[in-house]
Amino acid sequence: MQTHLEQQLPLDFAADSRVWIYQCNRAFREKEVLEINEQLLQFYEQWESHGKKVKAWAGILFNQFIVMMADEKASALVGGCSIDSSVRIIKSLEHQYGIQLFDRMSISFLIEDKVQMLPLQQIKYAAEKGYINKDTLFFNNAITTKEEMLHSWLVPIHESWLANRI
Repeated sequence: MQTHLEQQLPLDFAADSRVWIYQCNRAFREKEVLEINEQLLQFYEQWESHGKKVKAWAGILFNQFIVMMADEKASALVGGCSIDSSVRIIKSLEHQYGIQLFDRMSISFLIEDKVQMLPLQQIKYAAEKGYINKDTLFFNNAITTKEEMLHSWLVPIHESWLANRI
C-alpha cells in the first residue's frame, strides 16, 4: 500500500511537507473526481501565503479523501489566511456536491479494497461482531506530514491510536 501512495503523491515534496486530509462521507463519482481535481488544481496553482506562492498539491485518494499538501521548505510558510483559503475551497466543495468533509466523528477502514466508514461510537460494537479486528487497515486522518502519510496513514488498527478502543 505504501508504494501505491508514493505513486500518487508528488515526489519532489519534502518529507515534512504539511498535509491536510478531508474525509468524504461517501465515495466520489467518476465525474465528481474529475471536476473536483480540476478545482483543486486551480486552487493550489494560485495558492499564496503572505503574497508568496505556496508549493502545493491536492488530489483525491481512494475515491473518498481530499488531500492537500504544502511544501514549506520550497515556498512560503502556510498559516492563518492561507489556511483559511484552503478551508473555503473545501467548504465550497461540500456545498457544491452535497457532501460532508469535516465529520470527525466517523472513521474509515479499508475492508476488501473498499473504504468503509463507521461512526466512532460504533467501533467497539463492530469489533465485537467481527466486522473489524486488530489487523483491519485504518485511515489515520490525524497525520500532518507527507512522511506520516506514507508510513502512518493507512495502518492496521493495532498500530494506531484506535487500538485501545477495541
